[in-house]
Amino acid sequence: MRHRLPNRLVEGYSGFRQTRFRREKDHYAELAAAGQAPEVLMVACVDSRVAPEVIFDADAGEMLVVRNVANLVPPYQPDSNYHGTSAAIEFAVQVLEVKHAVVMGHASCGGIRAFRDNHLKGRVAAPGDFVAQWMEIIAPATELALVCEGCDPLEDQHAMEQAAIRQSLRNLRTFPWLVERERSGALQLHGIWFDMADGTLRELDEASGRFQPLQRPRFT
Repeated sequence: MRHRLPNRLVEGYSGFRQTRFRREKDHYAELAAAGQAPEVLMVACVDSRVAPEVIFDADAGEMLVVRNVANLVPPYQPDSNYHGTSAAIEFAVQVLEVKHAVVMGHASCGGIRAFRDNHLKGRVAAPGDFVAQWMEIIAPATELALVCEGCDPLEDQHAMEQAAIRQSLRNLRTFPWLVERERSGALQLHGIWFDMADGTLRELDEASGRFQPLQRPRFT
């Protein structure tokens, strides 16, 4: 039995060919010939509502985007297991020599919500082969989150989402060659949190540990 792509994808590709690709044909040809040289590594969530290329209005070749459940970075652990996110980080930092590594979390993250329900409220983890174990990466971050009786559940959820970003930044700094580049000034690390409901973006100030509204650039 032959399976066909959904019509939405076929129509979307047709639109891309007729509009954006036609306008930027030379740019795509240059990328194909010269290879990629993005300055930004973006670790984002697989959530279909949060697409970094859309949020940052990025062109092809601008960002190397790694998406996984809950935008998590595992600690440095070179062994015989498969490490897709770590491999992408290695490629971005060691080969492409990106200048910025960004961990982008977001509001209403289902992975974070499940983690909170399972671990902070004493519930049994949902059955599955991979997700529950993957979410254990953020277990050390619970100490950084607001967890209290009578707290606003939404506030508690946001606190856990932001704590997970801080933990992923901690884990990034367990990669020795990444730390070397950060110390030399060749690489900067950033944590950001996006609220899809109102389109606001907050950036982590690591000195204070707080997420502040992103400041718009000033044009002169």
